[in-house]
Amino acid sequence: MSGRIRVAVTGLGVRTPAGNDVKTFWSTLLDGRSTARTISSFDASGLPVGFACQVPDFDPGDYVTGKQARRMDRTTLLAVCAAADAIGDAGPTEVPPERRAVVTGTGLGGNETAESTLLGPGGPTALYVPKVMHNAAAAFVSMRHRILGPSLTVSTACASGGHAIGEGLRLLRDGSADLVVAGGAEACVSPTILLAFHRCGALSQRVAEPERASRPFDAARDGFVLAEGAAFVVLERLDDAVRRGARVYAELAGYGRTSDAHHLTTPDPDGAGAERCVRQALADARLSPADVTHVNAHGSGTPLNDVTEARVIARLAGQAPVTSIKSVIGHAIGAAGAIEAVASALTLHELLAPPTINLDAQDPLCEIDVIRRPRPIAPGAVLSNSFAFGGHNASLVFAPNT
Repeated sequence: MSGRIRVAVTGLGVRTPAGNDVKTFWSTLLDGRSTARTISSFDASGLPVGFACQVPDFDPGDYVTGKQARRMDRTTLLAVCAAADAIGDAGPTEVPPERRAVVTGTGLGGNETAESTLLGPGGPTALYVPKVMHNAAAAFVSMRHRILGPSLTVSTACASGGHAIGEGLRLLRDGSADLVVAGGAEACVSPTILLAFHRCGALSQRVAEPERASRPFDAARDGFVLAEGAAFVVLERLDDAVRRGARVYAELAGYGRTSDAHHLTTPDPDGAGAERCVRQALADARLSPADVTHVNAHGSGTPLNDVTEARVIARLAGQAPVTSIKSVIGHAIGAAGAIEAVASALTLHELLAPPTINLDAQDPLCEIDVIRRPRPIAPGAVLSNSFAFGGHNASLVFAPNT
């Protein structure tokens, strides 16, 4: 990989249904404990699907004042807390504010504010626009940490978090920044979004057993479980990280981004766009499919997406064991790719891959090695995929720090 900038992952921060810190998040994934529950934040008894994966015991009080919190949507609050933890985890840096950047991803932005205003009395307040705008999270993270370089927002549905981290990699490589805080956030567990996804046939209907509803690659899968959350990483040049003695979780070695240009909500059945995305990411990392030792799949648990992705994985990295952590934490839309990127970095750092739960009988059309219990992996490339409504594809390749 000589001749170009190598990029290290030196900080991680999460707010997820599996935990509000990286240690708890990782433990829950390895234990394979489903986080799907009956919704607690509002009365969902009248909805056809009344369960989701929500962030438990979320309290932003240690990060923002009450006045500040009233100016932020829940999506932004999740982002601010996760980003602050990632920055703290990375440790002190001498990078000047002008050379720092932030990139956030979100699919729905300030959805909680938008929905409560739409359904509630009185109409919008003076804070409505600042709370619902998609770039609010990037703005607040930059203000809190005095990030004076690029402050960007990506919105590509379920690929938003993956794209945000990939674009952070590009900022470092093209010299626009020396340190990047990148990730995604989403707070979309709401009556309108649940009903909308239900009506388009995307959600699992297993209302009698929510814990078993998210079942990627299983023959009896019937849709995803809606989730919320946030995850951020700190990226910096590997040489800089080594020089300051930082802990390096992994190298972010490659990034791919393509479009299906096929259908707004249905993947191209032959997976051509997704395959080009994976090939692009591997080529960017200067690696081959044979170098992949683990795949953190998009694995949404929807019938068409899982088959399409499995075909792509089988063609390119058929020997690699595969995990979908959505089986544990559900699908957090714009935050999903970022949460899965954190899991991928941890998998490589620990050389241990978490399981895919609820896999009772694997779909014979998904001819890949899906992990059912924690499994040690060999040092090598870890591929993380995000494939979204709109045909947006993002793939990240993480590699050992060698």
